[in-house]
Amino acid sequence: MPDTTTATPATRKRLVSGPGLLLVWLYGVMVVGAVSRSAYQISTEFDRAPLAYSLSAAAALVYAFITYSLVRGGERARKAALVCCAAELVGVLAVGAWTLARPEAFPDATVWSDFGMGYLFIPVILPITGMLWLRKR
Repeated sequence: MPDTTTATPATRKRLVSGPGLLLVWLYGVMVVGAVSRSAYQISTEFDRAPLAYSLSAAAALVYAFITYSLVRGGERARKAALVCCAAELVGVLAVGAWTLARPEAFPDATVWSDFGMGYLFIPVILPITGMLWLRKR
């Protein structure tokens, strides 16, 4: 079995097959949504809710990294995506709890506010699904 940590793209083990393809698609949609939202809000009204908009930008970076790792494939990318999904879940849970406990700290919502309620709870479901998928690979 080839070493997938230093393997070329042609020999790297694919992570994007079967249900993994849906996972990549959902992360891609979240990248577009979070980047669009945070870029607009940061460029037009950052002074209104800097913490919320910065957290949305951080979520966009996390989603982009996970998407890239899943598409790249290989054992190193799988491990990086797994760690990032765990960090994402911690972030969603922390920000979700924070927005419920101290709503006055967030004059506007983040991607992870209320555990992702504004995004149909996909932000809290996606990292759990991702970790389960990546552990099976």
